[in-house]
Amino acid sequence: MGGRVLAKIIDGKAVASRIRLELAEKISALKKMSGVTPGLAVILVGDDPASTVYVSNKVRACGSVGIKSVTQRFGVEIETDDLIEKIKALNDDPDIHGILVQLPLPTHVNVRKVLEAIAIEKDVDGFHLYNVGGLVIGDTIFSPCTPYGVVKLLESENINIEGQNVVIVGASNIVGKPMALMLMARDATVAICHAKTRDLAQFTILADILVVAAGKPNLILPQMVKTGAVVIDVGINRMPDGRLSGDVDFEGIAQKASFITPVPGGVGPMTVTMLLENTFQSASYSIKNPCTYQKLHLP
Repeated sequence: MGGRVLAKIIDGKAVASRIRLELAEKISALKKMSGVTPGLAVILVGDDPASTVYVSNKVRACGSVGIKSVTQRFGVEIETDDLIEKIKALNDDPDIHGILVQLPLPTHVNVRKVLEAIAIEKDVDGFHLYNVGGLVIGDTIFSPCTPYGVVKLLESENINIEGQNVVIVGASNIVGKPMALMLMARDATVAICHAKTRDLAQFTILADILVVAAGKPNLILPQMVKTGAVVIDVGINRMPDGRLSGDVDFEGIAQKASFITPVPGGVGPMTVTMLLENTFQSASYSIKNPCTYQKLHLP
């Protein structure tokens, strides 16, 4: 191989499957011990085909581990205040432990107000301002599902994070920023790159761990990656021929990296799995600390 490293492919499907098997056992034990079945409410606004598929996948995943799911569908014309009232009713429902609003929402709906209406103890997507802010000081209740899934993938391969140079390409509120905070909390040295970064390669070539979540196919080429780096591809792009592609040149970089995630089958399965994990944790917390659980509501 001329000194090149053939990367080990991190199988997100296999890791997610193991976690879900463990979750199913824990949920079964929780039901026997307390009579409580973890419940997830999913709110879907409009009839966007992609969102409908995502919700179906989440509902099916819930059923596979023993979580009860409820889907509430609303027309695209629903107003922000009406949606918030629906969320408040779910906040007060003791059978619901997690609330997920499927994004994107129609343009006339105030997304921030909607997400912040979710009680923080039921914010299993980890998007509430409290949970995002908690990442800064290490006191969050629920971590956002995709970055959480990435951390679990790294842990599954015993990849050391402490002291490593991490470069994150993409500065979104859903992946890039929380990913940086979560890895900093594990004592990594983190740089975030974005659309305005000049000479992206000068940063990516320094990464021991490279996380790419930019939404641009083949953005990262082999010459931009250090030999032996760990490459986590969060991107998912639908190509003209219908196939799915990540943000990195998988074939080229696999000859150079030590570990790499495929698309599909890498980070994707982990995102839904961590949603299930967060929902289980919420249900468990409601049993162990019922008084504190109710006090988590923000005024």
